[in-house]
Amino acid sequence: MTAPHVHTVPADGPPVAGEQDALDLIGDAFGAGADAVVLPVERLAPEFFRLRTGVAGAVVQKFVNYRVRLIIIGDVSAHVEAGGPLADWIRETGYGRDVWFVADRAELDRRLAATG
Repeated sequence: MTAPHVHTVPADGPPVAGEQDALDLIGDAFGAGADAVVLPVERLAPEFFRLRTGVAGAVVQKFVNYRVRLIIIGDVSAHVEAGGPLADWIRETGYGRDVWFVADRAELDRRLAATG
C-alpha cells in the first residue's frame, strides 16, 4: 500500500460549509495530483459539527464519492468530550480509510507512514 499524496489547505480562508466547498477542495487536490486533503479544523463551518444540519454528511460524501481521503487536522477534543452522536462519529472515523481526524502534524505523519 502506498502512502497518499496530500494536498494541505491553508488554515486561513473561507469556511467549508457544504458540497460546493468540498468539490472545490477536491478539484484543488486533483490539480495537485493528490489523493488526500489535509483540512485544518478552523476551516470547518460551525454547522459541520452539528450533525443534524447535514453539512458533515454532505461534505464527507463528496470526498468518498471522488475517492479522496479527507484528513481533518486540529483539536476536536471539545466535540469528543461533549459526547453524543458527533463524538461517536469522530471516534468511528478513526477505524476507516476515508476520513481521519488527527490532532497535529506529528499524528498525521505517523498515520501516513503506517499506510505506506
